[in-house]
Amino acid sequence: MSTNILGTALVTGASSGIGAVYADRLARRGYDLILVARSKDKLDTLAKHITSSTGRNVSIVAADLTRDADLQRVEQVIGGATDLTLLVNNAGVGATAPLLQADIGKMTDLITLNVTAPTRLAYKAVPGFVARGKGAVINIASIVAIAPELLNGVYGGSKAFVLALSQSMHHELADKGVKVQAVLPGATATDFWPVAGSAVANLPPDWVMSAEDMVDASLAGFDAGELVTIPSVETTSLVDALEAARRALFPELSKSVPASRYGVRAKVAA
Repeated sequence: MSTNILGTALVTGASSGIGAVYADRLARRGYDLILVARSKDKLDTLAKHITSSTGRNVSIVAADLTRDADLQRVEQVIGGATDLTLLVNNAGVGATAPLLQADIGKMTDLITLNVTAPTRLAYKAVPGFVARGKGAVINIASIVAIAPELLNGVYGGSKAFVLALSQSMHHELADKGVKVQAVLPGATATDFWPVAGSAVANLPPDWVMSAEDMVDASLAGFDAGELVTIPSVETTSLVDALEAARRALFPELSKSVPASRYGVRAKVAA
């Protein structure tokens, strides 16, 4: 049992899968927990197990983050948690249907859960972190953030937002004592797949990582100070090259004249 009190971590989507593993691992590291998910029964069961096995204090908030009233309740909890030191934005939903076959209502709910909720919770938590000079945000994105062709385009777009938000937060907050990590899991053995409209059994077994291994690798990346963690990528130089290529574009992104290859005569400003 750990006796290292690191403050309190709030984990969304904590009742099963990746979120439940994060809850277990963080408690064993010494964090007290606030667990958020829709199912109160599952949260109660998980909280009792973690408390009995680690001795950590665990509170729960049963909330559907697609509902504004529930999201506001979680924001209030964050505002009142003066010992909060870590936010894990894990709650999310996926989609595997092609864009033209996807239900727009479900896509709207996906955007609310994958984009609006983590944004609002980060905005609520970060000012307290800055005021106290310490804190961290772990945003669970997906490999579709950089490979949107693999699954539904709205899902890919929502996770690209999470990645961009994380990069921007890191840029703004690194010198204020706030650590940010974006985690981009590949296929992971969780309830994601049936909810998203597919079966994990349809994927090649060597594509699918266990939730436990995914979280353990991601926390190792967190400890190493990685901004972007892709648990399955063996060669870190590939991730570094992606970031280097992105930054190499910066000087080219905004100019007063079009690139010469377009054959456009630049208009002289009056």
